[in-house]
Amino acid sequence: MPELPDIQGKKIHSSFILSRVGISGVKRPVTIKRPNGPVTLIPQFDISVDLPAEQKGSHMSRHIEVINKAIDMAVEEPNDSLEKLVERIARGLLRSHDYATYADVRLSADYFLKKRSPDDREVTENYRIFAEARIKRGERNPFRSIGVEVSGLSACPCAMENVREILKRELLDMGESHDTVSILDRIPVPTHNQKNRAYIEVGWTRALNLEANELVDLLESNLSSPTYEMLKRKGEAELVLAAHRNPKFVEDIVRDILKGFLERYRDLPDDVTLHVRSISEESIHKHDAFAERRTDLGTLRKGSMFEGDRLKS
Repeated sequence: MPELPDIQGKKIHSSFILSRVGISGVKRPVTIKRPNGPVTLIPQFDISVDLPAEQKGSHMSRHIEVINKAIDMAVEEPNDSLEKLVERIARGLLRSHDYATYADVRLSADYFLKKRSPDDREVTENYRIFAEARIKRGERNPFRSIGVEVSGLSACPCAMENVREILKRELLDMGESHDTVSILDRIPVPTHNQKNRAYIEVGWTRALNLEANELVDLLESNLSSPTYEMLKRKGEAELVLAAHRNPKFVEDIVRDILKGFLERYRDLPDDVTLHVRSISEESIHKHDAFAERRTDLGTLRKGSMFEGDRLKS
């Protein structure tokens, strides 16, 4: 049977370079070998290469072949991180597409951790984990990143203080003493809450070996409160009190995550990149609020001031 024509490889003239051509939404089960045991995930892959002006199309089936080969290779050479897996796929893309000069691979997956709830129950919580590799032909060290997203709770400090002031005035108008009214300064009062989604992604041109569990803990510890899939009455009450005792703007959450990252990872080099984002899904407004910072650790360290001292790297 004669060979079928390669339409994608057809040469064309007077056209344009395309920076990214690829496929998205590909799902495959993968196993990552971690110090505490293997972790199985079902990530979704988005992968692409660039396309020169003279090439009509990209060979899309090769994208799938590269993903499958990288996963099959893990049987004999296990992936010890998601970053290693996406780098392996990115390098495979450049080998299979000889016309490409750039490859980009990104994956995202549900990630589950066992936790203790406020009422001391063992619960399984769902998070999102991300990894990316970007490489140019001829580069020895590609850019690789790892990130997580958590869902938690934020309590508005502005509404809380205004509610506190209104309640004080009402109590004074009712004839209560100033000593009685001053109790309101020592307890949390009503405010509006938001479901908050906090995200962090850390990147470098070499392996970082960061633990996703630690990143999850970093984000959750800097919200007003984590949330939990299951809570009984006592746990619900304790969570609400914890959040109201720790009110935060969306800006506070991003700044606290940045500060916590610098304190926890003092040994990371200055050229590590950091992307932190927090989104509050508003409960009393029709819009949402967000804050974010994209930077490298060197810049962040130079511009970080808290507790009167510059944080030392």
